Amino acid sequence: MKSILKILVLFLSCQFCFGQMLTRKTLHGKIVNDSTAIESGLVFNVNSQTGDLIDSKGLFSILAKANDTLVITSLGFKSKKVILKVSDFTSSFYKIKLHAVANELLNVVVYAKHVQHPEFGNTQKIVDTQYFDDSQSSPNNILMIPSGTGDPNAMDVIRVYNKIFKNLFKNNPEKSDFVSDVSFTNVAMHSVSYSFFTNKLKIKDDQIGLFLLYCENDPKSKTYLDPKQQIEIMDFLINKYDAFKHIASVEK
Repeated sequence: MKSILKILVLFLSCQFCFGQMLTRKTLHGKIVNDSTAIESGLVFNVNSQTGDLIDSKGLFSILAKANDTLVITSLGFKSKKVILKVSDFTSSFYKIKLHAVANELLNVVVYAKHVQHPEFGNTQKIVDTQYFDDSQSSPNNILMIPSGTGDPNAMDVIRVYNKIFKNLFKNNPEKSDFVSDVSFTNVAMHSVSYSFFTNKLKIKDDQIGLFLLYCENDPKSKTYLDPKQQIEIMDFLINKYDAFKHIASVEK
């Protein structure tokens, strides 16, 4: 009888723990950086295919459970993936640190728009030039982390941002703030499923935030602010992704 009771208690304990693992609860978090305040961005739960906006204080709230994967994106910062642990739910705020891609990236784009540099010519060709190894120089410096994502074969994030925002400033000469207005982004996130971005459009997790920001700055996005316009919003996103894919194409 005692053995049966022990087995029953053990079984109920296991069921309780398993239930805790399966039940998602609200995770309150804050996105931080050592030197720069993070005032906007997106947090996606890959497993539940839901997301939330990062507010002006860097805060977010999202339903999650242990072993869920979160993808965090914010303009000017390297995207990050984290796998949640049980201990992450014990604190009042779960902090996630992002590292800046280029602190003065937007200033560089604005500066490049207004100033001519004929003496430099096409400097991107110089950057893209392939060199041979020798005893004094090497394309892969083993003492330095490669720029961008840290993977020499990965997407060049800085170059993609440069192309995207060069196009945005060209088409929106009177607009200088590409971060604050997030109404369309909010509507799109709550009316279109996460799988639409990853499966239908084939967008990588860490590019969804940049894509929505790109869509946000098209004046036409202001006509799709009703969550009931799901079909129209999806059509708009599909059409915008063709242009986004062309602009963001990067030779590795």
